[in-house]
Amino acid sequence: MQGLPFGPINGREARIFILENDGVRVQITDYGGAIVAIETPDRDGRREHVVLGFTQAAAYAETKGSFGALIGRSANRIAGGGMVIDGRAYVLSKNEADATLHGGAVGFGKRFWSVSAADRQRLVLTLVSADGDQGFPGEVEVTATYRLAGPALHLFFDAKASRPTPLSLSAHPYFNLDGAAAGDCLDHRVEIFAPRYLPTDQHQIPTGEYRAVAGTPFDFTQPRRIGERIREADAQLRIGRGYDHYFILPDGEPGALRLALRAQAARSGRTLELLTTQPGLQFYSGNNLDGSVAGRGGLYRQSAGFAVEPHGFPDAINRPNFPSVLLRPGEHYHQEIVYRFGIADEGGAAVAREGRRSSL
Repeated sequence: MQGLPFGPINGREARIFILENDGVRVQITDYGGAIVAIETPDRDGRREHVVLGFTQAAAYAETKGSFGALIGRSANRIAGGGMVIDGRAYVLSKNEADATLHGGAVGFGKRFWSVSAADRQRLVLTLVSADGDQGFPGEVEVTATYRLAGPALHLFFDAKASRPTPLSLSAHPYFNLDGAAAGDCLDHRVEIFAPRYLPTDQHQIPTGEYRAVAGTPFDFTQPRRIGERIREADAQLRIGRGYDHYFILPDGEPGALRLALRAQAARSGRTLELLTTQPGLQFYSGNNLDGSVAGRGGLYRQSAGFAVEPHGFPDAINRPNFPSVLLRPGEHYHQEIVYRFGIADEGGAAVAREGRRSSL
C-alpha cells in the first residue's frame, strides 16, 4: 500500500496511510509518524474524529507542538539541554527555554519516516537517527509499528543503538472523545491508576521528589472531571497552567502491559483505555493551546484536547534516583502503547465496540 497524497513538506510529498475495521478508522502520516485522525462511533453510532489534527501535511511541519507525532529520542524534558554519560558531557539541542523537549528542535516528530510495510491493519515505520543527531551520541535505529486489532490501536517501539544514549519514545495525540470540534475536554471523566506523581520546578523540570497524589488535585485514582480541580490554588497547577505532569504507575512486571488511564466523554459516551509497558505517563490538559492554531474542528483553544504520553521518567538521564532510560549497544529497546476505544454502558463502565465489556 503506497498511501495517499497528503501535501508537500520541503519539496517532498507526505503520505497518509489508513488502518480500518468495522469499529475504528485511523489515519497516520509518514511525516513524524503522526496520528492524523481517529474516527470512532458514539453511543448513537455517529462517527467523529476524536483527535486534534490537520487536513494538510504542511501544518504538521509548521505548527509548534507535537500534534499526534511520534516523539524521541527522549520524550519530555532534559534539564539544561545537557547530560553526562560514562563521564563524558554532551550538549543537546535546546528548544524550550534551557531544556531539550521531545528530542530537540528537530526531534523524531519533525522527520519523514520510511514505510517498510503497510496494509489495512498494520503500518511499519522506520527511522535512523545519526550519531550526533540533536547532540545525542550513537546511531539509533527505530521501528514504530501501528497495528489495529478490534477496538484497539497498538503502537510498538523497537530500537537499538551503536553507543550508550538515552531513549524514551512515545506518541503525542490530543484526544477529545466528544469530537475535535467539541470545544474543550474539561468535562471528560478521567482515572489515572497512579498513586504518585513528579512535582516540577518553575521550568517544569522534575525536582526529584516522588509525591503522593492523595489529598491533592492530582488524585485521579477515582474518576474525576479534568476541569473539577484544575483551577485550585495549587503551586504545581500554576507552574503547568493546569495538568502537565508525570504520573508514576505502581511497580509491575517489566515489559508487561497494564491499564494506566481510563477516560470517558461527557456527551458522546465514548471511552478510551490506555495501556502501557512504561513506568508512567505524562498527562497534559492542553494548557498552552491558545487559539493561534486552527485544525480539524476549528481553533484549538486551551484544553481543546488532552494528551497522554507514556514514556520513561523525564530527565531520567540526569537523575540517578529515577529508573534509567539509557540504552546501550547490544540491548533491545521494546515498549508498547495501546489505545482502546469503547462506549460506556449505563453504569459508566467501558464496553468494547463489538458490544462486549472491555477487559484486560
